[in-house]
Amino acid sequence: MNETARHLLARIEAIDSAATDNRLRAEAYQRMNDELKETQGRATSPDGAVTVVAGPGGGITSITFSESSSGTDREVLAANVLRAISEAQANVARAQADVVRRGLGDTELLDRVLDSDEELFGASRPSSAGNVPEPAAVPAGRPLPAFAGRGPRVADEEFEPVDIFDDGEEHRR
Repeated sequence: MNETARHLLARIEAIDSAATDNRLRAEAYQRMNDELKETQGRATSPDGAVTVVAGPGGGITSITFSESSSGTDREVLAANVLRAISEAQANVARAQADVVRRGLGDTELLDRVLDSDEELFGASRPSSAGNVPEPAAVPAGRPLPAFAGRGPRVADEEFEPVDIFDDGEEHRR
């Protein structure tokens, strides 16, 4: 085989190898994308009265109340709901960051998520790629964080109180 033929064969092999690498990388990205779409974060209030599940992007997919929640003071229950929402959203962000880390290795996005968790919740940074910490409990009386990208933080006095135990009978008469 002459030099030109060897050079052409080497180029064809390099193109085949690059095509295989690109196909494998595309499959890995698709798996990562599918996993990101299915990621959830769950949090339960310290007293077990409220459990919140957040889906991809932090949207709340469910809020469930235990039987004991009916005996809980409304202000405490409201604070527990907000705390559980915040923790569930942090958990889903952390889980998605872990998916990205497994798919791409350490990234700037992951570092930003972990820095935010450390600042907001006092959660320590993981020491290894597979060790993503659970958030520390938000102390009572500490304001809940406004998450970046989820809109401006609104002062509490701008919200109208809602009675979650109201069955609506009064409004139907």
